[in-house]
Amino acid sequence: MDWGRYPNFKASEFACSHCGKVDMDADFMFRLQTLRTRYNKPIKISSGYRCPDHPIEVKKSSSGAHTTGKAADIAVQGAEAHRILMLALDMNFKGVGVQQKGTGRFIHLDDWDNPNRPTVWSY
Repeated sequence: MDWGRYPNFKASEFACSHCGKVDMDADFMFRLQTLRTRYNKPIKISSGYRCPDHPIEVKKSSSGAHTTGKAADIAVQGAEAHRILMLALDMNFKGVGVQQKGTGRFIHLDDWDNPNRPTVWSY
């Protein structure tokens, strides 16, 4: 993948914390870069690609969006989380998850084609 197409991100931000592999989808990354450009502030990625053996994925009955390279979690809270949420909804991301309680607050975004889950949810 040509990471030069995504000037506000580095491959290392999206590496699987279990195995180190980076297998992000180019189209998803283009949309994430577009969101970042519209947001006009730095975005901190707390989770990008996850291999199928990642501990979070192993706990699931089947692998999730992160294993497709079409998902990322953005560490953000408060008014800035609301801004990113509004931009993501305007851009029609296929999946938007909101975790805004306790520690580790984030917004999950994905473009995973999975008809068996909601479009917007909270954790």
